[in-house]
Amino acid sequence: MKEISTSELAERLKTGANLSIIDVREDDEVAQGKVPGAYHIRLSEIPERLDEIDKQTVHYLVCRSGGRSGRACEFLQANGYQVINVKGGMLAWDEAVEKTD
Repeated sequence: MKEISTSELAERLKTGANLSIIDVREDDEVAQGKVPGAYHIRLSEIPERLDEIDKQTVHYLVCRSGGRSGRACEFLQANGYQVINVKGGMLAWDEAVEKTD
């Protein structure tokens, strides 16, 4: 499984790259803040929401620490998606976060 550090992801975002970031945490976790621009799909919902994920795009998956996003990466990769796990997850994210309502 491909992985990227939070600092590498932050650098790519700072360059203005148009990235697909999927946050697989639970609603209450995301309410605390997420990577700016991240799309929220709970891990448990991924199998039923595959139609929302483009197979032609590389997706960066993030969770609290990297474990759940790693499982999501394995599942998506097995189903033909291009995914990269964000190592360390939000615990390692040192940049600003986007608050959700």
